[in-house]
This record gives sequence, C-alpha cells and structure tokens, in this order.
Amino acid sequence: MGRKQWLLVEAERRWDAARLRRTDGQTPENFRIDVYLGHGGPDGVVVRGRVLDNAPPTPALEGEGVGATLRRSLSQFVTDELPGVPLRVTVGDASVEVSTDDEGYFRVELRPSVLTDPWQDGVVELAGEYRGLTEHRESVRIRVPGPDARFGVVSDVDDTILETGVQRVGQMLRQTFTGSALTRTPFPGAAELYRDLAAPANPVFYVSSSPWNLYSFLIGFLRHRDFPLGPLLLRDLIGNRTGRARKHERIAEILDLHPHLPFVLIGDSGEKDPQVYADIVRDHPGRVLAVYIREVRLDPGDGRVEAVTDTWDHDVPFVLAADSDAVRRHAEGLGLL
Repeated sequence: MGRKQWLLVEAERRWDAARLRRTDGQTPENFRIDVYLGHGGPDGVVVRGRVLDNAPPTPALEGEGVGATLRRSLSQFVTDELPGVPLRVTVGDASVEVSTDDEGYFRVELRPSVLTDPWQDGVVELAGEYRGLTEHRESVRIRVPGPDARFGVVSDVDDTILETGVQRVGQMLRQTFTGSALTRTPFPGAAELYRDLAAPANPVFYVSSSPWNLYSFLIGFLRHRDFPLGPLLLRDLIGNRTGRARKHERIAEILDLHPHLPFVLIGDSGEKDPQVYADIVRDHPGRVLAVYIREVRLDPGDGRVEAVTDTWDHDVPFVLAADSDAVRRHAEGLGLL
C-alpha cells in the first residue's frame, strides 16, 4: 500500500471511529443489509454483502433531472457502514455466522450438499442483537452453473461494456455522478454479444475495479441494457490497512469455485486488463479459451498491450479487438457462439 493510499485509509478510519462514538448505543435509523449476487457450485459457495445505516438509493426514473441523478449518485458514496454486526448466512442445508468488518463488509464461504441451477436462493439475517435490533433478514441469489454450461465468461465493466472514459478523469467523474442506469451507454453490440456467449446456460461474471458503492447502479445498468445477469465482484472504495483482493485474485476465486469450466476473458486496453489476464492464463493453465481486449487507448502506440503480446507464449488466443463485431467474428471461429 502506497503512502497516499495509507493516508486515505487512516483518515477514513479516524472519521469512522468518531462517527461510531457519536452513535454508540443508538438504534440505526435505516439499518439495511445489502446482499450481492453470490456464486458457487459443488466446490463451495461465496456470499458477500455490506451492512449500512442508510436509506436505499431511489430508483432511476426516465426523464429525471441532473439534480436528482447527482443526489442519488452522491448518496451511494456517503455511507454509514456498520462494523461488528452479527450475521447468519444460510444456503440450502449449510449455515455460517460472521461479523461485518470495519467497513461493514462480510464475505462467507459455504458448502451446501445440494444446489439448484441456474440460481439458488439463500438468506442473510441478524444472528443476534445489534444496538436494539433483533430481527432483520434479506434474501440472496447464488449463480450456480449447471452441467450444460460449456464455459464461463469473465468480463471487465468500465470501457469494456460500459462507456466510461477511465483515461479521462473529468469525463469519468461527470458520467459517474450525473448519469443513471437508464442513461449510461453500453458499447454497440456488447449486450447482444454477451447474450450469445451466455446462451443457453453459460455463466457471466463481471469483475471490475469500480467500488462496491456502485453495485446497485451497475446491476440496474445490466438489467436495463439486457446484459446477462451475473455476479459482480467489485472493490472497496479506498481499501483498508491490509488491502483488498486484487482483480486477479477475484478472478482466481471464480476459476477455483468452478473447476469444471473453461473461461473466456474480456477486458479493455485502457488500464491493466491485458497484464492481469496474462497472469491468469499463466497461473491457470488449460482454463482459458480466449482473451479479448477492447481497444480504447487514447494513445494506441503507448506499448502497454504490446508489452504483453510481444512475450505471449501461450496457445490461448489473445485478440485486440476494435469493437464487439471483431470479438464476435473471432468467437464464432472458435465455436464459442
């Protein structure tokens, strides 16, 4: 962890400590358990979520003004997270108890004896008294690939399916805070391509460097634009003193929990996807069918992708694609569609 990140983490820790001292013993006014889509199979199930004292964000509406959109976006980042909340997570005949961490997050692994594909339902509930609350529960859905799945898809989000402009910080921030799930734009042909890759039973996982604060927005975007619904594995906004799982570790979790599936990896050239995916191919031989990188660099001659491809010594195809049609043509040639 660099010094700047350490300073941010320490400042956040002190702010949270002061806030918790002010509210110590008070019953949360807007207690909520945000449960994220889980995933798993016979080798285990992972369920994640976060506990907050915030009202849920308002739904996006057609034709709403910039002010309403901005207020909703800001509300997702101004959170009162609740640490030390005792929870019980139950999936099928498996149950485990956990407490939320300093940022209100929880993550559990379970091993139910029976799972239902393509989705298994579960429950996350209070496991004991918390500041005057004794009962609260939320349902959770777990993506369970069935025996007819031929492969899985792991995809980045920003500048891979969602036009974000990560390399232009001002544009990225403007779009993040003034756009909604109804107004943000996918790349042409991306939703159709992903639906075809997912047909009829292939799971799609979205692994992004976007913060968990944007989870509800991203799920709304996927649904509104008709992308295949699948688990989103994001990151903490700032991190903590021990750090959060890096992107390749989140992808490794997916591969480890679904050892019977090969995978297609889709990302973009704007940040670190080429190197991250190269690491995955190297560390998981025989598990990757193809790597597709959407070309979005402001300077295509910056050498970042070429630094990977020039040393590529794997049998796995590595394709730098101009658009969704280029990915489609290559995927058809491999028999993936």
